[in-house]
Amino acid sequence: MPQLPELAMAAATQDLEGVPLERSPRRRRRSVTRRQLHRGHFGFLRAIIQGLHARPMWERYLMDEGEIESEAALAAATRSAEEGTEQDPLTRAAARFAGHPKVRRVTAWLKAELSAAAGRAQRHGMTTLVRQDFRQIGRPGLGLPSLEDFAAEAGLDGFSQSEQLEAYEEKFGKALEREKKRASLMRRQLEAIDWLEGKYAQPVLIEDTCRAWLADPLATRLEAAGVVTLGDLLDRINGLGSGWSRSIPAIGAGKARAIETFLRIHAETLGRTIGGHVAVPRRQRYAHELARVVPHGAAGLVPLDKLVVPADLNGSAGAYRLPQARCLIRAHTDFEAILSWLRAKPGLAPETVAQLRAQRRDVSTMPGPLDWLNYLSNTQRAYRKEAERFLLWAIQVRRKPLSSMDTDDCIAYRDFLGAPPADWCAPRTRERWSPLWRPFEGALSATAQTYAIGVLANLYRFLNDKNYLSGNPWQGIHVPRSAKPKLDVGRSLTEEQWNYVAARLATLPESSANQRLRLALPLLYVTGLRLSEVVSLKTDDLEWVSLPSPGTSEREEGWWLTVAGKGNKLRRVPVPDTAIIALGDYLVARGYARDPERVPGVALLGLAIDQAERSPFGAGRSQVEVDTGAAVAANTLYRQIKAFFGACAAELEPTDARGAQRLAAASTHWLRHTHISHALAAGAPLEVVQQNAGHASLDTTTRYVTTEEARRMAAMKQFWKQPRK
Repeated sequence: MPQLPELAMAAATQDLEGVPLERSPRRRRRSVTRRQLHRGHFGFLRAIIQGLHARPMWERYLMDEGEIESEAALAAATRSAEEGTEQDPLTRAAARFAGHPKVRRVTAWLKAELSAAAGRAQRHGMTTLVRQDFRQIGRPGLGLPSLEDFAAEAGLDGFSQSEQLEAYEEKFGKALEREKKRASLMRRQLEAIDWLEGKYAQPVLIEDTCRAWLADPLATRLEAAGVVTLGDLLDRINGLGSGWSRSIPAIGAGKARAIETFLRIHAETLGRTIGGHVAVPRRQRYAHELARVVPHGAAGLVPLDKLVVPADLNGSAGAYRLPQARCLIRAHTDFEAILSWLRAKPGLAPETVAQLRAQRRDVSTMPGPLDWLNYLSNTQRAYRKEAERFLLWAIQVRRKPLSSMDTDDCIAYRDFLGAPPADWCAPRTRERWSPLWRPFEGALSATAQTYAIGVLANLYRFLNDKNYLSGNPWQGIHVPRSAKPKLDVGRSLTEEQWNYVAARLATLPESSANQRLRLALPLLYVTGLRLSEVVSLKTDDLEWVSLPSPGTSEREEGWWLTVAGKGNKLRRVPVPDTAIIALGDYLVARGYARDPERVPGVALLGLAIDQAERSPFGAGRSQVEVDTGAAVAANTLYRQIKAFFGACAAELEPTDARGAQRLAAASTHWLRHTHISHALAAGAPLEVVQQNAGHASLDTTTRYVTTEEARRMAAMKQFWKQPRK
């Protein structure tokens, strides 16, 4: 049965392009894209012609053209155009949106472009057709009743359908004629648009440059950040998630959302899309969501847990493999052998793994076979990094299995460490789940090269001992003698520089992150702890101890920290009362009692609890629930301290350029060196400093003793000052 009322409704909700363009106020166009015809334009115009509500169609196809004002603003802008119409509220809302100045401008531009394209193709009838305004054909929205309603009202229930139709046409003949003409025109317009789309719509492709589709200012800023193609742009968005544009000047949250919408609209032709994790704040993401960003077995440079080694390079038939029957590990491939080696290293306690799983929001009921790679100790992570790099290099560059590497290959890799290609490098902030992750940050220093060679020699020694391999190609390979590593005890601050930092710290504005920094920096200085050690501390690790003082009747009382250091070795470190007072202030700010013994299980250095209020992207987004007892991530604290030292350096530059240069280079490990150097200079016994620092050898601590060098320097200065005959 004919759908007559639906045709009337479709006609009633056509775009209202009839208002002359000159009447609408001139506004600066805020589109993030270039004006090129793409499939989104055709989809929007097709929806308008068919009478669909323009707002959802705009949001679906043309958000890259900018956002549209609220319904109230639209009503005020177009109220005069609606006077005298006989439309229901829904139809008026659709018409009002279609009559919005921005929608009219875009619709007019589209029709002008398509009309010109039809003219170039010598389709002159189509030129007029695509510009046709439905309002030229009668008045839309007469509210024709359905055939059933008409028959009931006219008392024609007992008549045949043909008789009902004859009576219907007799009463509404002129209106029906107009609607038929409108329906015919709609069909022809849609056919014309389909033809023009096939001929002129440019597909948005993954290899297209950003400049081909995005506005010049945006493209320039993206190119400056290393984002040249749309593929690069998708990698950055998926690789960084929400807030991906924060480090790019003048691309705020609104433009970022418009760019994301443009890419989602064209996901079909791009062949890739934006992951669901992008819309979720970092601390609300689930581990299984991040695991899907880069699929297992993806091509190229991927982390160890995503790597699938080709069968001809997996080492099952490696040149130096020993018979499997003699092997003391169950590994049949080099990848499995590396995993056996990693698992043999000191790992984390089961309760620590359980806590980390909870922090990662890992809700998988059945962890995968490689799930344990997400919960490694510091030693295991460091060893994994070196084995991962070497395995990727062997596969991608040398095209050989790990078990076929000879000494010449190892020498070539040593040279590679000193200058890895740019496509192998990325900032350390590119996390392992991200497609932007790369094995290196840049060229390795001589110290780092020596460490890498030592780790790989350890790997091959393990495989030799387990009868997996017959030799160790790393034996006897060293970095050049002139570049042998040494402990850089000069990477520390002077007393004056530390006092300046402490004074600057007290002037920071009040915020949760700054409260944490006011505790973290002095704590690192007075204890000499490593970064990984200090972020793992909880209130349970603090203990008030009263000890008898040797040779006296008095007692030595104070706070001690139990610290898990390298190799999971425990040591106890004394903590001054000033640090405990600062900790009490910080606990109170997080909603806990001041006494750390009354709040067990709380991280000493926690998350910023005011991030939702201070984030510039907080408006309109889900508020992040912060676990006030959870620990801050090591890289977060590292970046905060580096940024603080950078600000101190900039402030000090006009008066002390050399001191500013040192502060700009300073990091968390400098505070450890500073603690050791200052403690020894103040007369602390060598063995006491060694125990606090957790040095395995007294020789390591001795290298920080600078009193003899200071005495020699003073003596020579006296010699240099003496007059010469």
